[in-house]
Amino acid sequence: MDDYLVTVLSNIGMISFIALSCYLLFLIGEISFGQQAFFAISAYTSGMATAMWGWPLWIGLLWGGGIAAIAAALLGVMTFRLHSMYFSIATLAFAEMIRLWFVIITYQIEIEGEMVGPDGAEGFQGIRWVFENNVTPFQYMGIIWGILIAILIFFLLLERSRLGSIFRMLGEDGLLTEMQGLNVVRYRILASTLAGFVAGLGGGLYAHFATYVEPQIFNVMLGVHGMAYGLIGGLGTALGPLIGVALDIGFLESVRAIQGYRMIVFGGLVAILIIFMPRGILDEERVHRICLFWRRRSHTQD
Repeated sequence: MDDYLVTVLSNIGMISFIALSCYLLFLIGEISFGQQAFFAISAYTSGMATAMWGWPLWIGLLWGGGIAAIAAALLGVMTFRLHSMYFSIATLAFAEMIRLWFVIITYQIEIEGEMVGPDGAEGFQGIRWVFENNVTPFQYMGIIWGILIAILIFFLLLERSRLGSIFRMLGEDGLLTEMQGLNVVRYRILASTLAGFVAGLGGGLYAHFATYVEPQIFNVMLGVHGMAYGLIGGLGTALGPLIGVALDIGFLESVRAIQGYRMIVFGGLVAILIIFMPRGILDEERVHRICLFWRRRSHTQD
């Protein structure tokens, strides 16, 4: 497979994690501009696990995702009284705080005569698990998509579960959810924790794909794009955010005629969809219609 295509598909897979993270918060009625913080936390911590401590990749990814989940839970506890715009501003402030923290933190150890580890604004180099284990870009793309498919299956099962129904009910009417005898705060924190873990997996995969990370990578635009992908793709199913990522990274980035105007085209696309499809391409009603169509078709074939 062509190297450029492998890179594009890998980027689509990794950024899909942050899009799914934002989508999960959409379900409970919250908009976050700060999921890039958990992406960054895991990128650094999972990178340290493999590059500095010699851990296997899968343990490093779980470690990074776990640390990101804990950070998301703490943020959820601190912001459980905030809603709508106030919650969004709080997440943005948190993400910027994390980014600036990585600008000043330095933690390095000497490995084979070289200093390895986060070096403030200079970034974190030497995350070389892929090279040390002779993993090709195509094979690593398979790892990315294998984990992404597993997360997608989890989301699809979640949507059909009682927990998924509670999340959607919470997003539609928090007061009604509370009147049902459900602990709204607990479910908000749970959703935030799961969203942080999902974003963290993407960050860990990104660090080992790029082999180098720096604080500037995790700026506000990464969070804005992650949020926009859900709005584009739709909130009716977890497949929606992936459509948003594919349209931006897969289509807009590959069309050479608009590469210089990609952000303008992307912004215009978001604006048009919000006007004509407020819940995205695959909104709840459209997903319901598709499901009915397939059921009728399967009954006809039987």
